[in-house]
Amino acid sequence: MTTLASGHKATVLEGNEWAKLIENFTGFKNGLVRLSPGGWVYSKNYCNFADKLYNFEFRKSDVLVMTWPKCGTTWTQEIVWTMRNNVALDHPEAGAAILDRVPFMEADMFHSEDESESERPVSESFKKLCPNADPRDGVNLQLAQSLPDPRTLKTHLPFSLFAPSLLKKAKVVYVARNPKDAVLSYLHHHRLFRQLSFLGSLETFVEYFLEDNLLYGPYWLHLKEAWERRAHPNLHIVFYEDLKAGIMGELKRLDAFLGTGLSHDQLANVAKYTSFGEMKARNNLLINKDIFKNAEIIDQEVLQKDGGFFRQGKSGDWKTKLTPDLIEKLDDWISEKCDFGISFK
Repeated sequence: MTTLASGHKATVLEGNEWAKLIENFTGFKNGLVRLSPGGWVYSKNYCNFADKLYNFEFRKSDVLVMTWPKCGTTWTQEIVWTMRNNVALDHPEAGAAILDRVPFMEADMFHSEDESESERPVSESFKKLCPNADPRDGVNLQLAQSLPDPRTLKTHLPFSLFAPSLLKKAKVVYVARNPKDAVLSYLHHHRLFRQLSFLGSLETFVEYFLEDNLLYGPYWLHLKEAWERRAHPNLHIVFYEDLKAGIMGELKRLDAFLGTGLSHDQLANVAKYTSFGEMKARNNLLINKDIFKNAEIIDQEVLQKDGGFFRQGKSGDWKTKLTPDLIEKLDDWISEKCDFGISFK
């Protein structure tokens, strides 16, 4: 057991629980830990970066995009970065991979401690901004630290794994999504990436979700921690469904929160540039194209059959994909766990 700077205790999953997990999630070869309190589930290597993430030095000009996985993070971070840096759509870095422009803060936890340099590729941005840095100390974390202002950063971690001063120092854009769509999108993610490699059924995956046993842990608690802070002036909560239904209205709200002062025409440009179709067309620029050609990283059969990182971008897909039994189970879960005032469309 390891005690982290956040006060959480990290326990390595072992025994029957681990044996069951590794049967369904064959990519979890490097081990998992559960944090208490909260029951958060992360890769074992998270513990090597947890304290650095908790004590990360945020700046007043920072904007942190925070979501649970597959709740619209990539879309939102591109919206925020474009509003802050590329409103004329001519920024020289716009063609760089999105994770170089908007570092995924805890992504280093997905690498194992004994990886070789060839197995831990670094981008040109990392080489430029962190010329003497050791990738084993965290490519994404060091990139986030070295990025010039104004920084836009991304995380799937909850508020409780960052220092309480986060909202005093930086702005946070939090994206919530209907759990029924989130779980379906997360299932595709687990089937696409071999590092996760879920081999079970939809029903089994939903059970893991309902029991808080998926990587990144309880979605309901992630939501609750944000919802309890919703009155803070440095927190802006947006729902994925609202972004889909009325993008211009949501961009105006974001503009007021970020203080970017954009005109209607500028916001319309942002809406078009960050639309699902436009981002999917720029997929090779936004996400390293070599990754999706690598059969050791991406399941090529799933990629061809069900799509890649930008798959459908739909809202309400659960109505056709979930069985009545699963819908009932998820409705009961929402009633029990999400009883803190939040509601979903």
